[in-house]
Amino acid sequence: MNLAADLFPLGWHVVAILGGLGVGLWVVRTGPWKRLLDGHQLNAVLGATVILALLWSINAGVRPGLNLHLVGGMAVTLIFGPQLALLVLALTLGAITLNGSIAWSAYPINLLLMVIIPVALATLAFRLVERVLPKHFFIYIFVNAFLCAALVVLAQGTLASASLFLAGAYEADVLLTEYLPFFLLLGFSEAWLSGMALTLLVIYRPEWVASFDDRSYLMNK
Repeated sequence: MNLAADLFPLGWHVVAILGGLGVGLWVVRTGPWKRLLDGHQLNAVLGATVILALLWSINAGVRPGLNLHLVGGMAVTLIFGPQLALLVLALTLGAITLNGSIAWSAYPINLLLMVIIPVALATLAFRLVERVLPKHFFIYIFVNAFLCAALVVLAQGTLASASLFLAGAYEADVLLTEYLPFFLLLGFSEAWLSGMALTLLVIYRPEWVASFDDRSYLMNK
């Protein structure tokens, strides 16, 4: 979304900074850092960051601050788990900030809406599917990787639009007609990106996917 800092009053930025610090502390304390000692895992994290930075740099602008681009929140959450997914997306956001796509003053609010919220929604969606549906390979691919990826983008777009409205940045009719509907198309694209990436990984490199276990999803199915 690449939201501009001047779209939000000071209070929003303070809340975003405090929220980002709190989540960052949780990531530092609970993250599976030993996994990064494996060169393959570290390369996967860095590679995902580079790929997403390129995808985030390709965006379509509707109005000032209303940009649209693929996020990859569901995919990285399934692949790395929530803590490392937050790290990957935070590094991605830092990369596009360095290249001038957004100002550093807008980093906290974008961190909240483009990193923390998508990963939180993706984690919630995955846990809900795990609880109510049987563990099966096709459910993992078509529900978690495809369907949930689209739903996470739609939910993120709705929350971002609500935030822009509540902050007084844009009127509701502008957001409902010129911004929010495009998240339907974005959700479809996100679903294909996430679904294809997870399908290839669980087939050829299942050990790289933190949320996938051969014994649970494939054996005796």
